[in-house]
Amino acid sequence: MSQRVDPTLVLEIEKFGKGTWNECFHCGNCTAVCPLTEQGFLFPRKGYRALQMGLKDTITSSVEPWLCYYCGDCSSTCPRDANPGETMMILRRYLTSVYDWTGLSKKFYTSHFWEFFAIIFIGIITIFLLLFANTAGIITTLTADGGVMLDKMFPHDLIEKGDWTMAVIVAGLLITNIMRMWWKTVVKDKTVKVKFFSYFTEAWNLVVHFATQVKFNKCEGKNYWLWHWLLMSGYVLMFTMIVVYLPWFQTDKIYNWYEPQRILGYYATFGLMFGLVAVFIGRFKKNNEKFKFSHITDWLFIIMLILTTITGILVHIFRINGMVAATYYSYIIHLAILVPMIMIEVPFSKWSHLAYRPFAVYFAAIKKASKK
Repeated sequence: MSQRVDPTLVLEIEKFGKGTWNECFHCGNCTAVCPLTEQGFLFPRKGYRALQMGLKDTITSSVEPWLCYYCGDCSSTCPRDANPGETMMILRRYLTSVYDWTGLSKKFYTSHFWEFFAIIFIGIITIFLLLFANTAGIITTLTADGGVMLDKMFPHDLIEKGDWTMAVIVAGLLITNIMRMWWKTVVKDKTVKVKFFSYFTEAWNLVVHFATQVKFNKCEGKNYWLWHWLLMSGYVLMFTMIVVYLPWFQTDKIYNWYEPQRILGYYATFGLMFGLVAVFIGRFKKNNEKFKFSHITDWLFIIMLILTTITGILVHIFRINGMVAATYYSYIIHLAILVPMIMIEVPFSKWSHLAYRPFAVYFAAIKKASKK
């Protein structure tokens, strides 16, 4: 299948991170040492070839960058220091912008101004809406007897409406972007005629790889899988609690430490902090191949998630110790960080990878099954 060569492709993708793809002379070592590459889905070399030749359609229809879990073996053994592992990361950022029909992902990845402005703007709007939801009045609530009355200060029914509105918007953006991913990687791939029933027979791949990220087991260093899984599971659990079960968690009742509400919250907090500390130390020390190169969005994601977790911990500590003003103000700060993080990171940036990767595994499985 012929396709038009785009001589500006490299310049376009360089906006998402500086790669050293000109150093690659296609020795094939990166593909040979990769424990995840397989017949029909060869990487990282395939991505390098497409980049150097300006084959834009090949890249946009590719699932290979998502099948890479960035163990770093390819980069550490590359004889030319072409950093193929980081190139796969750059391509994932680029593909995220390709799937995004709004164009915001590209702006957030390529412009510091756009991302910081969006975070500050959504944070200010969140504070304004919280103050509007405070029907009891700040001064009255702060001086009232009876200790911390968080649910009276910010009624959970109003907060829940906001949560569901945010969830619907984020889900709508992410689902439509995934549909664009499917169209580009499956439907437009003329090298395979997809069998309809393969969508059902291979669906287990989507569930299993989202829940377990089991392909990490093929990479060396199981600790990486552990903290990555703890981080992901802690985030998903916390998101579920604040959106689906908010009335159970935002209550003026103080639960005992052994009750499910507290235990689930503690696990989510532990998973987030354990994973975040590991990521922060790794990116700060740069003592591992996968942490040697950090995009500004990598650091912004880490910092926002750390601040969200810390402020959430403070809300809990202040609340159970009856510190009224500290609880209310830390709650406002907590949501002013949490809301823009979810609105930006989930559909447009780092957290979108949580959805794109298992779907890529699913789409790859569909293609493989259809060729049999």
